[in-house]
Amino acid sequence: MTEKVNAAILGASGYTGAELVRLLARHPRVAIRALTADRQAGKTLGEVFPHLARIDAPVLTRIEDQDWSGIDVVFAALPHGTTQEVIVALPPALKIVDLSADFRLFDPDAYAAWYGHPHRATDLQAEAVYGLTELAREPVRKARLVANPGCYPTAAQLPLIPLLQSGLIHSDGIIIDAKSGVSGAGRDAKLGNLFTEVSEGIHAYGITSHRHAPEIEQGLSDAAGSKVLVSFTPHLMPINRGILCTTYVTLRGGATALDLRQHLTRVYGEESFVHVLPEGATPATRHVRGSNHCLMNVFADRVPDRAIVVSVIDNLIKGASGQAIQNMNLMFGMPETMALEQETLFP
Repeated sequence: MTEKVNAAILGASGYTGAELVRLLARHPRVAIRALTADRQAGKTLGEVFPHLARIDAPVLTRIEDQDWSGIDVVFAALPHGTTQEVIVALPPALKIVDLSADFRLFDPDAYAAWYGHPHRATDLQAEAVYGLTELAREPVRKARLVANPGCYPTAAQLPLIPLLQSGLIHSDGIIIDAKSGVSGAGRDAKLGNLFTEVSEGIHAYGITSHRHAPEIEQGLSDAAGSKVLVSFTPHLMPINRGILCTTYVTLRGGATALDLRQHLTRVYGEESFVHVLPEGATPATRHVRGSNHCLMNVFADRVPDRAIVVSVIDNLIKGASGQAIQNMNLMFGMPETMALEQETLFP
């Protein structure tokens, strides 16, 4: 493939939209042809994001004013609940990577229960592919519409799905203690995201009701072959970006924590972005900041027959825009790592 893929980014004024622009600007086979942001329409990219001012990018427009001729792929970085109706109105030949939650849940009834309104594009939902890239490559290659996973579900499922498939852990009693940087809440002004509300503290939120819970359970149930319920509690940390999941599992059939670690090493040993750390090394959010990597490790719990799995990602990259580009690369037959080769920003 030598011709460039022409890309449009919907919702380019948000954090994930900005990361898409930043990463795609160095993609040798992608040209950014359209940027939409209704409230910022008419502005240049540099006016909205000064750090991206040097990028040659189109002026931001309203979605309804956009000419879709010549566009090959659309990245939808729109708020949850708004993407469905937008995508339905797009030309059917366009390939789409949706970064919202609108197409992640397979069951429209489950979507309605968790998001408070009926799904408005059930025909498209039926064809959507859940794009947890390392575990869904072949479906993603053939897909027209990819539902990009959420940040918490990416960090939680990458270690848990292979462990459930292997039979090394029980499917019940899984506890996921997860922590996120503030950018995971988006760029809109919100009282709970003010500096004085977030700094110098940490708090749990969405207790028993966070919308990523059914997404996680959907993937784990599929892996286990039976219904899986997890205890999932997210926490907000006073950092800009990063996800850390500390997951507690019960060992099965005499398995040990070392068995779990060795299995994950076999599964991900050849992967470019998912890595099991050396024995005893603890993953930290600072180890993945600014990269598309997921780091993980397994530790023996003091409680008999239990193990602790720690996994980390950058919520804006592997948890959103980086994984979206990873999926797009597959959809167009390009090397999966293209435009995502950068190493972690440290310190």
